[in-house]
Amino acid sequence: MHEHPATLSELRRSGWTSVPVKEEIRRNAVARIMAGRPLFDGVIGYEDTVMPQLENALLAGHDVIFLGERGQAKTRMIRSLIGLLDEWMPVVAGSEIHDDPYHPVSAHARHLVADQGDDTPIDWVHRSRRYGEKLATPDTSIADLIGEVDPIKVAEGRYLSDELTLHYGLVPRTNRGIFAINEIPDLSERIQVGLLNVLEERDVQIRGYQISLPLDLLLVASANPEDYTNRGRIITPLKDRFGSQIRTHYPLDADTEIDIMRQEARPLTVGEVGVNVPHYLERVIATFSQLARGSSQVNQRSGVSVRLSVSNVEVVGANALRRGLRSGEQRAVARVSDLEALPAATSGKIEIESFEEGRDGEILEHLVKSATLTVFREVADPVRLTDVVTAFEAGASARAGEGVASADLAAVASSIPALAEAADALIAGDGSTGTPGQADIAAAVEFLLEGLHLSKRLNKDADTYRARKSPR
Repeated sequence: MHEHPATLSELRRSGWTSVPVKEEIRRNAVARIMAGRPLFDGVIGYEDTVMPQLENALLAGHDVIFLGERGQAKTRMIRSLIGLLDEWMPVVAGSEIHDDPYHPVSAHARHLVADQGDDTPIDWVHRSRRYGEKLATPDTSIADLIGEVDPIKVAEGRYLSDELTLHYGLVPRTNRGIFAINEIPDLSERIQVGLLNVLEERDVQIRGYQISLPLDLLLVASANPEDYTNRGRIITPLKDRFGSQIRTHYPLDADTEIDIMRQEARPLTVGEVGVNVPHYLERVIATFSQLARGSSQVNQRSGVSVRLSVSNVEVVGANALRRGLRSGEQRAVARVSDLEALPAATSGKIEIESFEEGRDGEILEHLVKSATLTVFREVADPVRLTDVVTAFEAGASARAGEGVASADLAAVASSIPALAEAADALIAGDGSTGTPGQADIAAAVEFLLEGLHLSKRLNKDADTYRARKSPR
């Protein structure tokens, strides 16, 4: 910072040029695109769908509205746009609205430049301070967004007609930056009119005093499609202000959902006890969300957020950790039985549609079993499992569940070579090359036995797997 120009004359000699914020973002976006880099990190699954549309919008200099259900990274993308601003920006010292030293807007900055000329002091603002955000709520007022007369300044002796009595709102304070409005349909229509006046007409009337505010902004907004059409609406002139409307979506496949889960889920470790959620259980959790998004018994208007998958993988890991702490195991590996913890993380995130009261648990249980069976058919080798079923038909049995120690389940695999072989193949499916521990083997054995039960090749009674007594 000490190397940045400190006065207006030094700024001119440095060669710095003033460009509109949309041109600044466009320039930096072009540099990233040419370098083959994404516009921002941390957003997965939009590479071929949303990102090309966003790149087009920024290159065209459009204001943007993101339209999508909850949990589709709309806010994350909006906030990540900050990274496309220059790291530092010069402003007239003391300016509340980031006045351009070459083109001051506020009365304070205009008077300061007129009085001191080339000696006008310059401050530098980091790009993190060039972003403003407002959640559209019914109580949002023009004073919040645009500004209001400050009675304290009036009490100090200034006239109401003096522009210096104005206390600027969020929008002017984001001048030369990015301003975002979340859930914009919830903004009352009269407030939308006031916002339009600032962004289009470049003036606003406050307490009967009209001032000119030629603001330089990139306006970004988000909306839920259901709210956008039913609960609220955007007035036509403001809707016309957005150059691009970009539709977001949920992950299109389980692999993308798993990548997001791994990125967002908090690691669980207590003391020396670590937790691992095997790749096949991660796929079960991701498939559960995918099936929920296609289920007629789940309200699709409210959506099935990716946060559901993240919460579910965390709670399954937490259940495994709790089991490990109680059993004294140094390493806890999540099992199929840990999926029983899903309702606590799921019930508040999806809305079940059922004609009968009290069926929510049954519907969630059905979705879990369907996801488990789907993944079992994807990852298990049926040739190896035929010999496992044969061993059970010869009299073998196995207990599983939260109260069964890893050593006991690993012993079952040792007594049935075909089961041990299938478990090893399942564990190796995530690319691991190390020797699996008892907890890994136990988790794989329980998953395979549950898959055989769900595919109607084994019976299950009180957590005990046995051979089927009747033909299929």
